[in-house]
Amino acid sequence: MSWFSRWNRRWLLFVGLTLIVGMIVAACGGDANESQAGPSPAPAASTELVVYSGRTEDLIKPALEAFTKATGIKVRTLYASTSAVAATVLEEGKNSPADVVLMQDAGALGALAQAGFLATLPNDTLQKVDPRYRSPQGVWVGVSGRVRTVVYNTKSVVPERDFPVSILGFTDPKWKGRLGWAPSNGSFQAFVTALRVQLGDAAAQFWLEGIKANGAKSYSTNPAIVLAVSNEEIDAGFVNHYYVQEITKQRGESLNAKNFYFGGRDLGALVNVAGVGIVKTGKHLDAAQKFIDYLLSSDAQTYFASRTFEYPLVAGVPSPEGGVPPLTSLDPPLLDLSNLADLQGTIALLRKVGLLQ
Repeated sequence: MSWFSRWNRRWLLFVGLTLIVGMIVAACGGDANESQAGPSPAPAASTELVVYSGRTEDLIKPALEAFTKATGIKVRTLYASTSAVAATVLEEGKNSPADVVLMQDAGALGALAQAGFLATLPNDTLQKVDPRYRSPQGVWVGVSGRVRTVVYNTKSVVPERDFPVSILGFTDPKWKGRLGWAPSNGSFQAFVTALRVQLGDAAAQFWLEGIKANGAKSYSTNPAIVLAVSNEEIDAGFVNHYYVQEITKQRGESLNAKNFYFGGRDLGALVNVAGVGIVKTGKHLDAAQKFIDYLLSSDAQTYFASRTFEYPLVAGVPSPEGGVPPLTSLDPPLLDLSNLADLQGTIALLRKVGLLQ
């Protein structure tokens, strides 16, 4: 069986298992994560921490190398998509060699938490991060943040004059032929999941159908949307905040594009996080805790802010440069990010609307 087929099979298993877990938790009326990871011997020089990473190697490898240099703990890493990582842990069960899961978004961490795979973290670790960006049950913690924005062309759009008061307002026919989106993108799908959680499936479908009726152009990536806006192919697009800064840095020149940040707890201002948790059955629990503490250190938080212009989640670490507003100045919706676990429901809705095959 090919590597791709194995991951496909694991994703299908992930979908099935998360549905089953949801029914079990609902039936039992309790939290599957009440127990806390037991003590483990201090890591010896030969300790090799096993990290399953849903973040790409080019982004996270330098941080892993810095962790090893700082602690002497070696790291063995499996890289895959966040959904594939979650599927693998669910499939491997208690026999998983993983000590740590490092995920691109909170939804997959929520699914693993619901299934009872994640250990409870110490309070002093959790308290480094605002409660909005960590598990309410204390089993995962965010390490970097990103906010949904609308990127707009600075020549054709004046947001204060032209934009609706809410992300929901882009269904207005005045935006026909002027918008771009990326229905296959994970961050966009997390946003649609948030729509479903906050407003219900019917409202989410209404919004998707309205944007589709306005002839929104589909792109495969967020950077493609930003470039399309800058090149005046479209007037505005739905993206994460950091792509304007990344592309500007890569090109060494300004773009005809800027980000607009919604306020008022609008869903268009959703802040999602990349986060980390300890696998309860891991063999190197102390080393795993050291790893999480390192990711929340000033050095690692500064790395994320400067590497991809993501938001640091620990107080006292400067926000990214390049015109990114401080995280404390934003007014995102009040939402338990663990509840963004129902990706399969979102995929089904996107297919129903005709945005995915």
